[in-house]
Amino acid sequence: MTAFDGRIVFITGASSGIGAELAREFAREGAAVALAARRVDRLHAVAADVAKLGRRATALACDVTRDGDLERAVAETRVALGPIDVAVANAGFGVVGPVARLTLDDFRRQFETNVFGVLRTVYATLPDLERTRGTLVLIGSVSGHIGVPGTAPYAMSKFAVRGLAQSLRHELGPSGVAVVLVSPGYVVSEIHQVDNTGVYHAETAAVVPDWLRMPTAKAARQIVRATAARRQETVITGHGKAVVLFQRHVPWLVSAVIRRFGVRGRPQAGKSPA
Repeated sequence: MTAFDGRIVFITGASSGIGAELAREFAREGAAVALAARRVDRLHAVAADVAKLGRRATALACDVTRDGDLERAVAETRVALGPIDVAVANAGFGVVGPVARLTLDDFRRQFETNVFGVLRTVYATLPDLERTRGTLVLIGSVSGHIGVPGTAPYAMSKFAVRGLAQSLRHELGPSGVAVVLVSPGYVVSEIHQVDNTGVYHAETAAVVPDWLRMPTAKAARQIVRATAARRQETVITGHGKAVVLFQRHVPWLVSAVIRRFGVRGRPQAGKSPA
């Protein structure tokens, strides 16, 4: 028997990157998956991959920034597959740039997806998770442990997700619901190709070298293992673990390195570096 045999897994942001690969990996481990995202054509392609693995999948048009979308998607999941055992709040993107060049609307847009979108996922799936004594997986980031120049909106949003995970863990524990926080470092995904307004730019090349980015499939395997173990937090990638460790124990050293080497966030997709 596989780890999630017969379980129902609901994933937001399932049309690409970590979300899409998580759908395939949960399916390999026996789960039926509900795929929620805005790009329905991509969801159908992921659902076809899941079907080839012999598992059920349903594709659900869903925008985590719109009130009511998640409740509808969860209701459709119950009809198509059954009550949810695992909910993965994965949808997100990154607003980047120096604070002085950003606006309040940039920060609002970031929080609407990365924070309030997570909260909408929590509220919509919690009745099922309490019924199944299931697992809530929140996709945070190493940026939720450390902020560097040019990443304030994204780092703020991921710090907020980390705080939410810590509070929910205490609140939901008595009802049997586990909360797993995942903090990835550099993983192969499309996040660097999405600009500050959420528009995808296929032509934008990754600024992080391939050797430093973990393959998406490997990251998904680690996340699924952490979910099966109901682990409180897992940091993905070796460099991510190192950054979090140093930030916790020698933050002065991390600050010195950032200043000395001019570490800063990536440029916005679709624009030339400043």
